[in-house]
Amino acid sequence: MRWFAALALATTLVGPALAGGPTMTSEAIFPPEPKHNHASCLVELPNGDLFVAWYRGSGERTADDVQVWAARRRKGESSWGPRYVLADTPGYPDCNPALFAAPDRTLWLFYPTILDHRWEGALLKFAVARDVTADPPTWVHQGVFHVTPVGFDLAMEAALKTLRGERPKLQESYFEKIEGRSKDLLYQRLGWMPRVHPTVLPSGRWLLPLYTDTFSASLIALSDDRGATWTFSTPLIGFGNIQPSIVRKEDGTLVAFMRDNGPHKRIRLSTSKDDGATWSPVTDSALPNPGAGIEVIRLANGHWVLAYNDTTSGRHSLAVSISDDEGATWKWTRHIELAAPGRGSFHYPSLIQAADGSLHITYTRGGLPEGSTIRHARFDEAWVIEGDKASQDR
Repeated sequence: MRWFAALALATTLVGPALAGGPTMTSEAIFPPEPKHNHASCLVELPNGDLFVAWYRGSGERTADDVQVWAARRRKGESSWGPRYVLADTPGYPDCNPALFAAPDRTLWLFYPTILDHRWEGALLKFAVARDVTADPPTWVHQGVFHVTPVGFDLAMEAALKTLRGERPKLQESYFEKIEGRSKDLLYQRLGWMPRVHPTVLPSGRWLLPLYTDTFSASLIALSDDRGATWTFSTPLIGFGNIQPSIVRKEDGTLVAFMRDNGPHKRIRLSTSKDDGATWSPVTDSALPNPGAGIEVIRLANGHWVLAYNDTTSGRHSLAVSISDDEGATWKWTRHIELAAPGRGSFHYPSLIQAADGSLHITYTRGGLPEGSTIRHARFDEAWVIEGDKASQDR
C-alpha cells in the first residue's frame, strides 16, 4: 500500500482518465494537522461552486475550542480555497454541521452547540444566507432551532415494552433511566443533532433528519413553507438507530438509512408512506455498519448510491455501492479508501450528485501520525461499476 499517493495534497487520478471512461480524482482539502477535523457536509451551490463545512478543534463535545469551519472550491477551479471559521459560539463546542442548498437558492447551516460537554446537552442552531457567492457567506437570519417532539414519551414507552421482550438480560435500571428521561421535557427537546443533508420532496416539503444520543433514536423535522415553520415526525426508535439519511422510491415511499449505535452491526432501516410524518418500526438491513456515519442518495437516473464503512468493526474501509433496484440489491461496490485495520480511519462521508452528473464525496481522514484532514473525491458510476483494482493506490 503506497500511502504517499493517498496522503498527497495534490489531486491524484485513480483509474483511466479517458473521456467517457471510469474516472476518480481525489485530494485533501487542506494538509493533515494535529487538530481534530471531522463530520464534513458538502453541497453544490446554485452557481456551481462546491462548499464544504466540518468541525475543527482539540476534541469533540468536551473541547470548548471546537468551531465549524468551511472551504469553497469555485466552479472551474482545480483547488480548494482557504478554509475559515463558519460558525463559533465562544467557549462552547460547535459540532456536526449539516448544509442545505435549498431550492429557493438560499444556503442553510444547521449545527449543535454543546452546552455541558455531553451530547445530551446539544442545542440545535441554524443560519441562512441568501448571497451564496459571498465567502464567507453572510447570514441574514440565524437562531435556535427549537425541537418539540409530539407524543415522544408515549412512543418511547411502547418501544421500551418491545425492547424488554427482545433484550431480557438488560438491567431494569437501564429501562428506568430511559423511561424517566423520556418524560422529561428538557431531555425531549435538547440533544437533537443533524448529520446529513435535508431532503426535498416533489410536494416541496423539506425533511431535516435529526438524531439524539440521549435515546439513540432519530426524528425528522418537516417544513412545508421553506423553513419558516417546522413540525416533527413520529420518532424512529430502535435503540441504536441514529443519523438518518433519507431516499425516496418511485412509489413515494421514503426509506431512512441509519447508522447503528448498538449491538446490531448493520445499517438500520425505517420507511414512511406519508411524506415523513410517521415511520415504520426500525429493522436491520443486510448491510454492515461498524457504528459509523453513512449517506444514501438517489441519482438522476433513479439509481441509489450509498457511502458507508462496509465493515462490522473499524473505519479503515470506506465504500460506495450502487443499487439499480431501489435498495433491494447492491450490485456494484468500490472503495474510496481501503487499508488494513489500524492503518487509518476514513469515515463520515457526505455524498452529492452535481448538476453535471458527477458524484462527489467528502470524508474524514484520520487515525494517522500526521493528524487529520477532510478529503474530497470526484467520481462517476462507471468507476464504481468497474470495481476495485489490485494495483490501485488508495
